[in-house]
Amino acid sequence: MVAEVIGGIVTGSLALISDAAHMFTDTAALAISLSAIQISKRAVDAKRTFGYHRFEILAAAFNALLLFGVAIYIVYEAWQRLREPQAVDSLPMLVIASLGLVVNLISMKLLSAGKDGSLNVKGAYLEVWSDMLGSLGVILGAIVIWLTGWTWVDSAIAVGIGFWVLPRTWVLLRDSMNILLEGVPDGIDIAAIEKTLLRLPGVDSIHDLHVWAITTGKPSLSVHIVSATGDFESLTSAASDAVAKDFDIHHSTVQLETTPCEQAVGEHRFS
Repeated sequence: MVAEVIGGIVTGSLALISDAAHMFTDTAALAISLSAIQISKRAVDAKRTFGYHRFEILAAAFNALLLFGVAIYIVYEAWQRLREPQAVDSLPMLVIASLGLVVNLISMKLLSAGKDGSLNVKGAYLEVWSDMLGSLGVILGAIVIWLTGWTWVDSAIAVGIGFWVLPRTWVLLRDSMNILLEGVPDGIDIAAIEKTLLRLPGVDSIHDLHVWAITTGKPSLSVHIVSATGDFESLTSAASDAVAKDFDIHHSTVQLETTPCEQAVGEHRFS
């Protein structure tokens, strides 16, 4: 990354700087995520009864905004260079990008052994794989500029690298915002949960059903169940077991009522 920044300044290559920026954001994302994971391990206290798990999501949102900022800068700089072309020294650009490719290939080899056993290692492997494609793009651009003298290719490849990160950046931002807004986690069908709870013996209706996640992989559920049977202990256990078995939600709060509470007023009830 440092070599590409220096090389980009010396050779005038925006593609090298773009690839270095991509590497920087990947490195920063991994470092922030690692820090967030360590912070999230802190024990709960009187002020943070859910602990620090949400810190991982804040870090993910920050990473997404950082990636968007880098992409916008690269596109703007490329536009400026297309209006006022600059000279690009293609041979040093080719050498530096080739060194970056070698580093990426070595990193991929080191990470490949553990990528199937750990999501964190797999994430790191995919980041390096993405960087490897960026290095290939810069190498291709350097060869084209060397053979043809088309310096605009450098800006085009820089924009391509910038846009390369946008789809996964959008997914990262969307998922983190969904968690911060207490949205239903991906892969959980709230309509199916309603049907499962309504099929339990003794359930007359349900309301105030909420499913959210403190962080990735930690969904929670709360629901009010109306039942006239009065066998609240067995019904609470049955509801908790059902959502744990069918939807892998192991943190649930079930409130039983003989008549709908005030929270059911004005809210759609399921019966």
